[in-house]
Amino acid sequence: MLVVDSQVHIWENIMLPPIHRQVETYSKDDLLQEMETAGVDAVLLHPPGAVPGGNELALAASAAHPDKFAVLGWVPPDTPKESRELLDERLKETGMLGLRYIFMQPERKNWPTDGTMNWLYQLAEEKGLPVGLLAHSFLPTVGEVAERHPGLRILIDHMGVSPFLKDDEAFETLTELVRLAKYPNIAVKLSGAPSNSSDKYPYKNIHDNIQRLFDSFGPNRCFWGTDLSRMPCSYKECVTMFTEELTWLSGDDLDLVMGRALCDWIGWDLKV
Repeated sequence: MLVVDSQVHIWENIMLPPIHRQVETYSKDDLLQEMETAGVDAVLLHPPGAVPGGNELALAASAAHPDKFAVLGWVPPDTPKESRELLDERLKETGMLGLRYIFMQPERKNWPTDGTMNWLYQLAEEKGLPVGLLAHSFLPTVGEVAERHPGLRILIDHMGVSPFLKDDEAFETLTELVRLAKYPNIAVKLSGAPSNSSDKYPYKNIHDNIQRLFDSFGPNRCFWGTDLSRMPCSYKECVTMFTEELTWLSGDDLDLVMGRALCDWIGWDLKV
């Protein structure tokens, strides 16, 4: 079975926010070592937030290990002219398969709803680029985007929940996300799950929520992942939570969720 993580960060010479590992550098080599231990074949790298040099670091990792890494990068949406040129340049790099955005900085919180992102959605649709969104706070808007741009493939981060919340409080947005399953161009990353539970491994109190998403979106639009740097358990346990503990997930469905479906969605011709 191919195991592909739908979200991991690498970084160097900077501290990420406190919900992440508090180390100044987490390199591709650090990640490769953990992947080997956990039995993870490949990873979709996400340059973290607005970290300077994050895109370049991720693309360098992909260039060095194209069979292990691909990238959902970003260009600033508030400078359209310059960002169009920058995106064209980055798309020439090995492994740059799409875009991904978060909007946690105060000056960016309105970008999903004030029109700032509109030109990027249009361009991504034209170029066939998937777009990932940390969208728990604006899920209805994502539905509007999906309807306006039926050719745009959207990936919703972290089961549509906040990375800062746990248990029932975290999954209060679940109904909103399930409503979006009617749009065939929206998929959901089942990433970050262990961090949204106050239980111990295998985090059984959130299994029903994961199954509800699977039942709504199906195996071709549900992608296992971790956001490894903020997980409360080992990388191996992030894998086995899905491969061994979700008793309703097996066979071809498990194979799709653990990697094949993600590769199909983002156009990663990964031969492992």
